Amino acid sequence: MRLPTRLLRRKADSGKGDFGHLFILAGSACYSGAAALCAESAIRSGAGLVTLGIPEGINNALIKIKPKEAMTLPLPQTREGYLSSVSFKEIKEFVKRADIVIIGPGLGSDKGTQILVRRLVREINKPMVIDADGLNALAGNLRSLPTPNTQHPTPIILTPHPGEMARLIGKSVKTVQADRPGIAKKFSKAHKVILVLKGHKTIVADYKGKVYTNNTGNPGMSTAGSGDVLAGMIGAFLGQGLCGFDAAKYGVYLHGLAGDLAAGEKTELCLAASDIIDKIPQAVKLSR
Repeated sequence: MRLPTRLLRRKADSGKGDFGHLFILAGSACYSGAAALCAESAIRSGAGLVTLGIPEGINNALIKIKPKEAMTLPLPQTREGYLSSVSFKEIKEFVKRADIVIIGPGLGSDKGTQILVRRLVREINKPMVIDADGLNALAGNLRSLPTPNTQHPTPIILTPHPGEMARLIGKSVKTVQADRPGIAKKFSKAHKVILVLKGHKTIVADYKGKVYTNNTGNPGMSTAGSGDVLAGMIGAFLGQGLCGFDAAKYGVYLHGLAGDLAAGEKTELCLAASDIIDKIPQAVKLSR
């Protein structure tokens, strides 16, 4: 698959602001690595600017492992190290400067954080990618998803693995896996979102009827952090001007191709999420 010209050619007088400012709401005391992986994959996929919104207690530790190019916005946290709901106003004010919002990697399952996530999803008027614990916060609360209209621009992209998909629809994983294309199409149409149903032959479906089935990737990518990498890639492509469906499609394709390249070098057994990031440039070169 060839990448679109928009991703491959940049004008000589371009500036970093031309390629999207991503705000990534991520991390908790137990899961700081998810935030770092998401930020690094976004930067490696061409994002102009990346800011990590994180619990203030992990800021110093994250500075040591995050990409040098990523900025941080330390936010109020709970005693246990999760994002506090009192951070809502600060987040909403900051995202006025951002073009794309990614919510979810490593946020954890704190009830207050989940309330914060649902409120942000309802009220932030930015294209967004919702992944991981952002999706878990929506399970049983899908009314928090805004209907696309002039007040809330599309796209909203959800990126569940089969377990998260099962929680979103209140069914078993077996049910999801038995009809992956049908489940994806039905959900995206019902909730007016773009759905990326991860797994073997990842499905991308939008509510207008478009469907893409991916053929890159391998079982070695079933490893911690792989989904965080994908969320950052999709967000980066959104920030560079691709429509939601295309950002998801090319993100999924390149993520899988990078994983295949990494597995060829490291083996599927030894593959780590950071290996996928390292192979993004080579995957891009092969897709020109």
